[in-house]
Order: sequence, then C-alpha cells, then structure tokens
Amino acid sequence: MKSSFIYTSLLVLSIGWLMACEDHRDSPNASFPERIDFVAEGQYPEGIAYSSQLAKFLVTSIPLGKIGTVDIGGHYEDLLTDPGFIAGIGMKVADGRVFVCNSDQGRSVRSTPATTRQTAELLVFNLSTRQLERRTDLAALIPAAEPNFANDIAIAPDGTAYVTDSFSPVIYRVSATGAASILVRDDVRFASPTFGLNGIAYHPDGYLIVANTGQGKLYKVDLKNGNAISEVSGTGSLPGDGLTFLNNDLYVVTGGSRVAQVRSADNWQTASIQKYDATGYTGATTSVAVNNQIYTLNARIGEVGNARDFSIQRFR
Repeated sequence: MKSSFIYTSLLVLSIGWLMACEDHRDSPNASFPERIDFVAEGQYPEGIAYSSQLAKFLVTSIPLGKIGTVDIGGHYEDLLTDPGFIAGIGMKVADGRVFVCNSDQGRSVRSTPATTRQTAELLVFNLSTRQLERRTDLAALIPAAEPNFANDIAIAPDGTAYVTDSFSPVIYRVSATGAASILVRDDVRFASPTFGLNGIAYHPDGYLIVANTGQGKLYKVDLKNGNAISEVSGTGSLPGDGLTFLNNDLYVVTGGSRVAQVRSADNWQTASIQKYDATGYTGATTSVAVNNQIYTLNARIGEVGNARDFSIQRFR
C-alpha cells in the first residue's frame, strides 16, 4: 500500500451544518448573465463551484495548482493555493469551505515523475482564513502499482465526501473528520481503457450517480443497500464528465461540447435524455446549480497551449 499522509487541522468541520451542495442557497434570485467571459492566463480550469459567502464562482486550475474566483462581471482573481497543490480538478463548496481534488496527469507546473498518475488527494480550504485545513491522501488506499487520479466530489448532508478515481476503478469515502476508506471497487463497471470514473452526484434519497466516461455509461451506487452498483439504462452512449442534480433532473456535461438534461421516473434504475444544449460549449467540463439554473464551465479542456479566455454559461 502507498504511504499515507493525512493532515488534520485543529479546526474541526461542523458536521451538522455541512450542506450536500454548493452554498448558493443563501443567495436566491441574484441576477446572473447567460454567459460570463473571463480572462485567466493559462488557467485551464476543470472544476467549478459557487460561494454565496464570496458572491462569486470558484474555478480550479489543472496546470497551475490553484483556485480563483470569477464574479458575474467576468473579473477573475486568484484565491487559494498551497505548495503541495499540483492540479485542481473537481470541487465543491460547503460550510464555508472548499473541497477540491488534487491530482496529477503530468500537465502541471508542479508535476514530477513521482507524482504523475500517482496523486489522489482531497484538500479542504477554509474560505474565511484562506488556509488549508486538511489534506487526505486517497492514493494510500490502493496498491502502489496502480495509477490514480482523484477527479470529482459529492458531499452528503452528514459531511461525508465521495470521490471518484479516473485511473483506478474505485470510489473513495472521506468522513467529515477526514477518515478515508474505499467505498466500493468494481474492476468491470468502473474500469476503462482510457478515462474511467469521472463526475459524481449525491441524491437526497441516499444514493450516488457516477459517470464512466470511457464506457459512456451512468451507474447508481445505493448507499442504503450495501453500496449496490447498477447501470442506469436508457440514455444510450453518454460519455459524461461533470454531473449536477437540479430539481431531480441530472445535468450531464458530455463530450466537452454539450450538456444533457437527464430525467428518471423510477429512482434512477432507468433514465432518458430530455434535452441537449449544444451551443457555445468549448471543452466544457463541469457545472454548478446556482439560483435554480445550471452554469457550465467552458474550460477548453484538452487544449495544449496558453489560453487566457474562458467562460461560464447557463443551460438553455
């Protein structure tokens, strides 16, 4: 097993008030434009969240290992970083804290041969102090010979975080106090010759929906039934990235070029695509629900260069 390094600060997470999704609930009916263009030199952001505490979107960075903010006027500012923060992937905001996956695909200025495809961490930053509160090593939970890449996070009402790994067929579980374990491993349904598990979303009825990008499938993990895994049928091939629930529909960023609105009438045993929004997306990755709308990050993912222009756009 890989050596484990878990840092826990003296500040303890308030379990009772940790919400399952971004704290945009505190800013209802704010006015947001349909599209927000912003400039962030070489940012290549992968994850997006929203904080009502800051009244701004938050975006990660793959090559620069940091988190920045974007206001509704499109003004970008750096917000959080740490010397051990290699590449920011999926992210959630809850209880005044930022939960972010730290991974290494070899594309960061902080990448090394030792960390590339061998880094899977959950970092927790405090939004008020701007300090790193906790670092949980997830890679230590699987054999050292296996590659890993922590990709996305879902947070349950009790503060438990669930994290996907795109290079190993596992979902990690991290308690509200930072204790890490493997929730479930499936060498068939969670595997892929390319990119495996990606987006993850928590449903209030007590289950997770996860996307296997390489297989083009959605899977349900029933937390109330022994973490039973079942395929969500009926959508056809759907190579999902970010997953976001809003009003019981699931919004799936797919192929980098469109977002699918997916609906189920049988508790996600099956589902069907209600609508695609396929206009204006450029290397799109993940979405966030803000004020009863879905906003998706145009990350220009997959490009190689030094792009400076990115955008956030509303599902139409």
